[in-house]
Amino acid sequence: MKIDRLLSIVILLLNRPLIQAKELADMFEVSVRTIYRDIDSINSAGIPVVTYQGAGGGIGLMQGYRLDRNVLSQRELADIFSALQSASSIGGEGHQLLMEKISSVVPPSQISAFRSKTTQMIVDFSPWELTAPLEERLDLLKEALEEEVLVTFEYITAEGRVSLRTVEPYTLVLKGQFWYLYGFCQDRQDFRLFKLLRMKALVKKNRHYIRQDIPLTELPWSSSWKEPQNLIPVTLRFAPEGKHLAEEYFDCETLQRDDTGGYTLTLQYPENDWLYGFLLSFGTVLEVLGPEHVRRRLGEVARGVAAAYSADLPERQ
Repeated sequence: MKIDRLLSIVILLLNRPLIQAKELADMFEVSVRTIYRDIDSINSAGIPVVTYQGAGGGIGLMQGYRLDRNVLSQRELADIFSALQSASSIGGEGHQLLMEKISSVVPPSQISAFRSKTTQMIVDFSPWELTAPLEERLDLLKEALEEEVLVTFEYITAEGRVSLRTVEPYTLVLKGQFWYLYGFCQDRQDFRLFKLLRMKALVKKNRHYIRQDIPLTELPWSSSWKEPQNLIPVTLRFAPEGKHLAEEYFDCETLQRDDTGGYTLTLQYPENDWLYGFLLSFGTVLEVLGPEHVRRRLGEVARGVAAAYSADLPERQ
């Protein structure tokens, strides 16, 4: 990712008087052009980087410049370290080097306390199993994001419709254990969120695009999900034999024990195909008490599933 590469370059420049752009490009597996763009970004952040021409030249910090090590507290360094540690669980090849560099600026007298802080919480984003095709898609999209080029792919919607999309990639999003691409769809002339598992024939094009300056800190892909007008209250009842599933998927603070020995709870959800698939995934241990139209729809889907397998069921005597 770009932010940790920039920080790595700054730390390298602090520790070395000069370094070649080609060496940096090889180290981070990017082009020399990308390195020079990174240098421009570092300069824009207020850190004076100078390029020296000729024999013995290279990239270095302005003579006499020093970064105040006290600009970050030990707690803040530990938080950055922990964030990198979490990111490394999903394929951050350069994170380990950066984590070592951050550790190197911690005074020896404080290293024990620093290690304690960085192991208080570990977030492992990696799934139990990551299929090879998905890994290939992730790698290709990372390249497209780095190079700021378009991608095309066939996309299968939740309703089964297939369409060819041309997209300006902006952000890879890991949400709810699934990878998504957030980008500007040229076919729909709007930003969209695409699930990587629904992509086929993904291709990186040689056409560059101009990235728009849009605020991603507000997570635009989540805003419509949380808007009150898109949510409905759904009341669930788990049978006693399904208590372990309720405890695995829902906050125990929201679970109320009922007179059957099971659990009931009411949650706010958007009504879409995901909701019905999620509710059906619990099988017979879950009953939806309301709303009534959700109960009817689930019954219709369940009867359709039963009909599809009725020929395989043994006849009752």
